[in-house]
Amino acid sequence: MASPPPPLRLGSRGSPLALAQSRLVAAALGAAGVATSIATVETAGDRDRARPLAALGGKAVWTKELDEALKDGRIDAAVHSLKDVETRLPEGLVLAAVLPRADPRDRLVGAPSLAALPAGARVGTSSPRRAAQLAARRPDVATVLLRGNVATRLARVEDGTVDATFLAAAGLDRLGIEAGTPLAPEDWLPAAAQGIVGITARADDAATCATLAGIDHPATHLAARAERAVLAGIGGSCRTAVAVHARPTTSGSLLLSAELYSPDGADRVDAGMVVPVATRADAEELGAAVAELLLARATAAIRASLG
Repeated sequence: MASPPPPLRLGSRGSPLALAQSRLVAAALGAAGVATSIATVETAGDRDRARPLAALGGKAVWTKELDEALKDGRIDAAVHSLKDVETRLPEGLVLAAVLPRADPRDRLVGAPSLAALPAGARVGTSSPRRAAQLAARRPDVATVLLRGNVATRLARVEDGTVDATFLAAAGLDRLGIEAGTPLAPEDWLPAAAQGIVGITARADDAATCATLAGIDHPATHLAARAERAVLAGIGGSCRTAVAVHARPTTSGSLLLSAELYSPDGADRVDAGMVVPVATRADAEELGAAVAELLLARATAAIRASLG
């Protein structure tokens, strides 16, 4: 009797949320009859939890070591919060699959609403998007740098270090934590690919890519491609305050909404389109078109932040 194939080796950061997401991928593969193992990989973002991401090199702080583990064959696939993955993947790697999108919204923790924040409140975040969105709506409150995993940030609200913070609803749900007030995407757009678990693999590993394709969620993948194409089109960086969200319509179209802010939130432009999307190429063309509209409308302050 032939020996069973070796388990598919999934790479993951070691945080509770990252491991919870990797277990979701393992469960999906298990349901398809694929055995897996999970290897934890420490990233630069895990080692340095104090400095802003921009000072550490941007989103790559969450992915570089996982990318290297993929390239040298220590793992077969890497599991990510897709919103933390650089827009352009390193050469030789592909986005092989995504799981169905979870709740894409942000939650405000520490106050029942943005309006309820007292004047002068200290709101902790490390996200340029969230900081600019908040400044545009509540210029009378202050944002302060707050990094760390979900538990750390919740603790900083609890101990009064900050009055409030923002957390992704999907992350809280995956950890089984009930906290915060959800902010409707119609009023507060999330980050591109927020709520989506993405799995990367080596482009030349046809067997693994085919296996992962079996758990891919097509509608979520199209939304992710459109949203990430907006980021690619504007050519921003980890300092760019950009919010993007794609929603499928009942007619088979994709409604893509996006907005760009100056870092201080004083300037804001938005754009949106609804078009039929059937393929990944369609989704990327939609994202590129929305990015073009944003750039055409961008003020000098916004353009300077893209540089």
